[in-house]
Amino acid sequence: MPYLFVHFREKATPDGEQVYFGLSRDAFHWEQVNGGRPVLWAYYGDKGVRDHTVTRSADGKKFYILSTDLSLCYGMRSQYHGSWDEIGRKGSHFLSLWESEDLVHWTEQRLIPVGTERLGCCWAPDILAEKDGSFLLHWSSPVVDDDYAKKRIFCRRTRDFANFSEAEQLYEKPDADIIDSAMYEEDGVYYLFVKSGEKPSGVILLRADAPTGPFTRVEAFDEAMREVQNGLYEAPTAVRTEDGRWCLFLDYYGVRGAGQGYVPFVADSLREANFRRADAEFSFPYGFKHGTILKITDEEYERIRSFDFAAEEQGSPC
Repeated sequence: MPYLFVHFREKATPDGEQVYFGLSRDAFHWEQVNGGRPVLWAYYGDKGVRDHTVTRSADGKKFYILSTDLSLCYGMRSQYHGSWDEIGRKGSHFLSLWESEDLVHWTEQRLIPVGTERLGCCWAPDILAEKDGSFLLHWSSPVVDDDYAKKRIFCRRTRDFANFSEAEQLYEKPDADIIDSAMYEEDGVYYLFVKSGEKPSGVILLRADAPTGPFTRVEAFDEAMREVQNGLYEAPTAVRTEDGRWCLFLDYYGVRGAGQGYVPFVADSLREANFRRADAEFSFPYGFKHGTILKITDEEYERIRSFDFAAEEQGSPC
């Protein structure tokens, strides 16, 4: 079965914080799309996007990409005065959205407001496609209640990414800031990966009988991650392969620039959470940054692989 990886790249130029595609036939060996150049550009908001998520509608006729509206390249030194605290309070109040019916022709970027007056930045969206055709959109935000000191996970439901339910808190870790939520279902149980700021400083795994919780900690995952260097991994994303195994990718940010990117782990199941690092089994054309993976058809794989994105004038901003 083929797979599409929607991601960005860690570069010192504005083209890094855009939308990139990677393709694979097996989820282990990846190739670049469009010659390693962006397939979509952000024209609005911060004019840069990070933390991409992609999903397919229940009827299979529509695709959506959502991303954090944030450009560190353009805005960190000027707009945000070099301050992550300022970004948390004043930046990223919208998510960027693209829609498509074929994965190659996409609508122009649209900014959608998902936060509230109580919330600060809205970071790292992720989407759970539910059996009734709706989507559970979740992301991380700090709140004004504690002067934006700690991020929590919030959510809204939607069927069309135009109309949303009220924003609700999905999960709060009492002793730490959390970001980068990613949710998956296995055998009727829901599993939520999040990046914890401390206790521990790293990725943790939670489980629940419903997508909105309540969540409890999966201690087996903590044990599996014991040897992983703490505090240098974030942005978990995972996919289940045809043989039933789970491939988990954690974004390593322990080095600067192009050396950063996803590190792969493999487990038999989320229930057992017996993840082991598996670098030798995977190959990437360059460092994929924070994104998500979509299972696609052979036809969709060939369509993306052969499409001339530059000819469609999706290549760069004016």
